[in-house]
Amino acid sequence: FGAMHGTIMVFLGIVPLAVGAFGNYIVPLQIGAVDMAFPKLNMASYWSFFVGGTVMLASFLAPGGAANSGWTSYAPLANLATVGQTIWIIGMIFLITSSLLGAVNFITTIFQLRAPGLTFMRLPFFVWAQLVTAFLLLLAFPPLEAAGIMQLMDRVAHTSFFMPSGLVVSGKPLEISGGGNVLLWQHLFWFLAHPEVYVLILPAMGIVSEIIANNTRKPLWGYKSMVYSVLFLGFISFIVWAHHMYLTGMGTTISAFFQATTMIISIPSVVILTCLLLSLWGGSIRFNTPMLFALAFLPMFGLGGLTGLPLGLNTPDIHLHDTYYVIGHFHYVVAPGTIFALFAGIYYWFPKVTGRKMNEILGQIHFWPSLVAMNFIFMPMFIQGLAGISRRLYDGGAQYAHAQGYLHLNAVMSIAAWSLAIAQIPFIINIFWSMFKGKKVENDNPWDATTLEWATPTPPGHGNFLKDPVVYRGPYEYSVPGATKDFTPQNQENV
Repeated sequence: FGAMHGTIMVFLGIVPLAVGAFGNYIVPLQIGAVDMAFPKLNMASYWSFFVGGTVMLASFLAPGGAANSGWTSYAPLANLATVGQTIWIIGMIFLITSSLLGAVNFITTIFQLRAPGLTFMRLPFFVWAQLVTAFLLLLAFPPLEAAGIMQLMDRVAHTSFFMPSGLVVSGKPLEISGGGNVLLWQHLFWFLAHPEVYVLILPAMGIVSEIIANNTRKPLWGYKSMVYSVLFLGFISFIVWAHHMYLTGMGTTISAFFQATTMIISIPSVVILTCLLLSLWGGSIRFNTPMLFALAFLPMFGLGGLTGLPLGLNTPDIHLHDTYYVIGHFHYVVAPGTIFALFAGIYYWFPKVTGRKMNEILGQIHFWPSLVAMNFIFMPMFIQGLAGISRRLYDGGAQYAHAQGYLHLNAVMSIAAWSLAIAQIPFIINIFWSMFKGKKVENDNPWDATTLEWATPTPPGHGNFLKDPVVYRGPYEYSVPGATKDFTPQNQENV
C-alpha cells in the first residue's frame, strides 16, 4: 500500500497538477506566449504520462497485487517481489520520460517565447519557480530512469546490477550471478528523490507568491532575493541526497559533508518564506479563499522545513530514521504545504479558465476543516516518531512495549484522515457547480492583478492574446504612488 500511495500521490497527483497543469496553462500566459514552444512534444509528454499511469494502476490487477516494496523500491527486496513490482517499474519509466519531455519544453518556452520587454527580472516568481523545477526534472530524472531500467533487467533478464552475491531466500541460496550493489540503487534513487521534493514545493511557492502579492495589494518584499534563493536552492538540491542514507555506514566524513549541505539548503527556503511573510506587513489584505489557503501554506511549510533539520543531522537521525517522525515531516511539506498551495491556485485561476468565480462560502467550508484535519493527522506523527515507533508496521506498533502509550494517537489520526476526506466534498461540489452556475466575471481581470495572464480574453482562445503583448514594468506593480488605480498591469504603457 505504501508503495502505491507514494507513487500515485507524487507522480500521478502533485507533479502532473503542479507542473503539468498549472505550468502548461499559466506559464505561456504569464510570459505572453501563444503556446508552449513544442506543442507536439507536449502531446508526447501527455501520452507518455497516460501510458505510465495506466500501466502503474493496472498493477493492482496483477497476481500478488501491486508493487509492495515501498515507494523507494529498495533492492534487493524490489528485485524479489511479485510481478506487480515489474509493472510498477515499467509505469515509472514512462512517467519519467513524460517529465523529461515536459522539462525540455518548459525551459525552451521560457527562454525563447517571452514577450518583448519581459526581461528575466520582470518574470513573475511563478515562472521562475517553474523554470528551476524544469531544470531539476531534466537533470535529476535520467539517473532514476537508468536505475529503473537496470532494476527491470534484474527482474526480467536476471542481471545483478543491484543483487549482491550470497543472498539466501527462505533458507535457500539464490542462484544469480551476483556482484551487484544494493546501495547503488539508493544513491541513484535519492539523487532524484531529494530534488523531487523541490519539484513538489517550488511550483507551490510560485502559486502562493502570486496570490499573496495580489491580495496584499503591494509588491512582493525582496523579489530579487527570492529569485536568487530559488536558483541557489535548485543548484544545492543536487548535493544533499545522501542525508537519507546516514544509516548505511557511509562514514563520518561523507556524513559530515551531507550534513553541512543539508543545513545550507535550508537557508534559501527560509529567505523565500521570510520574504512572503514580510510581504504581508502593511498590506490591505483580502481574506478570500485563495488567500486563506496561501496564508495557511506559510506556517505549514515552515513546520515541515523546521522538523526536517533534525533529520539532516546524522546523530539525531540514528533515532528518528524510519520512524513516524519522517512521515510527519515529509507530509507537512507536501500535504498542508504543496496541496494547500494547489488548492489556492485552483481557486485563484478558476475565473480565468472558466469565466466564473468559485463560491466563497463553499470555499471557506472547504478550507477550515481541511486545515484542522491536516494538523490532527500529521502532528501526532512527530510524537510517535520521537517515541521511537517505526513506520511501515502492519499493526501500528501494537506489538512493541515502547509504543503502548501512544497507540491511541492512531485512532486520532484515522478520524482526522476521514474528516479530511469529507472536507473535500464541498470543494468537489464547488468545482462542478461553479463551472455552470458560478458567478460570471465582470471583466478579464476579476482580481485586479498585474501579470499578463489577466490581459487575455476569458477564457483564453486560440493564440491566447488578441494582440501581441509588450511588457513595460515588473510583475507586482501594486499601490504605486501617484497611479490612478492600486494595480498597474505589466502591459500598461503609462501609469
